[in-house]
Amino acid sequence: MKSADLEVLERALDWLDDGHQAHLFTVVQTWGSAPRLPGAVLVVRDDGHLIGSVSGGCIEDDLADKARNQTLPNKPSVLEYGISREDAQRFRIPCGGRLQIFVEPLHHSSQLLPIVQNLRERKLTKRSVHISSGEIKLTQVLPEGSPRIESGWFHSYFGPQWRLLIIGANQLGATLASMAQALDFEVLVCEPRQEIRDEWHVDGVTWVYGMPDDVVLEIAPDAHTAIVAVTHDPKLDDMALLEALKSDAFYVGVLGSHKNQEKRRDRMRMFDL
Repeated sequence: MKSADLEVLERALDWLDDGHQAHLFTVVQTWGSAPRLPGAVLVVRDDGHLIGSVSGGCIEDDLADKARNQTLPNKPSVLEYGISREDAQRFRIPCGGRLQIFVEPLHHSSQLLPIVQNLRERKLTKRSVHISSGEIKLTQVLPEGSPRIESGWFHSYFGPQWRLLIIGANQLGATLASMAQALDFEVLVCEPRQEIRDEWHVDGVTWVYGMPDDVVLEIAPDAHTAIVAVTHDPKLDDMALLEALKSDAFYVGVLGSHKNQEKRRDRMRMFDL
């Protein structure tokens, strides 16, 4: 499963490689109610085809019309929607909302290929575009920031897809997987027990085979990774914890009663965790 940003940018690369022109739109800032958060991206092809979104649909339709009529900016620019009441009604922006969008014409795949490569490698990257010249700079950063226009540059942030490693393919694990997928997480599942793995019913997950400690090491958890152990088997859950607690995962959790959690903490202390 790919992140929404990676899917949008890879499709844009395909369009550019096929000889199309396109525009990349990024939500910079919103006021009031807005369907999409700052950082949301949309790419519109020169014939009006689009992928991604920056609003609820009406703004996308307007941008597609402008692409077909060749009235989009031919250099990096800023657009604002919802400034007037008529504007808000026309584009159906809810509850007095307003949004600012950065527009970047795309002519060559070289404008997107470096950031796509970084996303594929799960690197958190700041992408900076000089508004006057169109120059692009990439900087690996931590932590992630918010899109902004500053000193003649537009800065946006692209990071790896959030992912959840579930240790245990039982009913609770399946429920967690479905919830995480709805939030655009990549879901990985580890279940050494074949008889339990055979009963899994949630599509779209990635199976990682092996014992839990080896699997944690294999996926190399980063700051966009959460790990949850729900096997109800202390041996398997503890194996996952032994490596997960030493990793960069932003969240590590394990299911158990208060009594069992105290015993688990005692066992972890034996390993200086």
